[in-house]
Amino acid sequence: MEEVKLRTLSVLVDNESGVLSQVSRLFSRKGFNVESLAVGTTDNPAISRMTIEVLANENQTDLMCNQLAKMVPVHSVKLLVPSHSIRRELVLYKVRAKTSEDKNEIIQIANIFRGSIIDVSKETLTLSVIGDEKKTDAVQELLADFGIEELVRTGMIALERGKYTIDEDTKEKGEFNYGKDVL
Repeated sequence: MEEVKLRTLSVLVDNESGVLSQVSRLFSRKGFNVESLAVGTTDNPAISRMTIEVLANENQTDLMCNQLAKMVPVHSVKLLVPSHSIRRELVLYKVRAKTSEDKNEIIQIANIFRGSIIDVSKETLTLSVIGDEKKTDAVQELLADFGIEELVRTGMIALERGKYTIDEDTKEKGEFNYGKDVL
C-alpha cells in the first residue's frame, strides 16, 4: 500500500468566475478532501494561482494532476516537492489579554516567533504570524493558555525554491487547449 501523505499542488488557472468551483468539484468527485486551498491573482491579472493541499498517495496525486491538466481553464499543474519548495500560511490569533502582564507576555511570544501585533483593545490582542505548520501550531499552543477568542488561517501557499517555476511548458501544447481561443 502506497503512503498517503500531504501533497502540495500548484495550479495556474484562468481568473474567471466558476473556475474554483470546477476545480473543487473535481476533487470531491474523486473522493478527496482538500486540506488547504489558497487562491490569488498572479502578476498577470488574467491568471490566478491555486495552492491545493490534499492527503493522497502517489498514484492518486498523479491522477489528480492529470485530471486538472485536462481542464480547459487550467494552464499549468505542478506537484511541489517538499525539499524544493517553500510553504507558508498566515494565521491571525485574537487572544484574551485583560492585564498588562498578559499583554506583555503575548507581545514577547509574538516577538519570539517574528509575529506582529495588529490590533489592541482593552481585553484582547490580535497577532499575525506567518510560517509553516510547526511554527503556527507552536504559537497556538502557547497562546491557548491566555484563551484564544478567534483564529483564522489563510491556507498554505507555496513556491518552488531557486530557479524553478510553474509554467505552461508542463502542459502539452494544443492537446487540452482547444476552445481557449475560439471565442
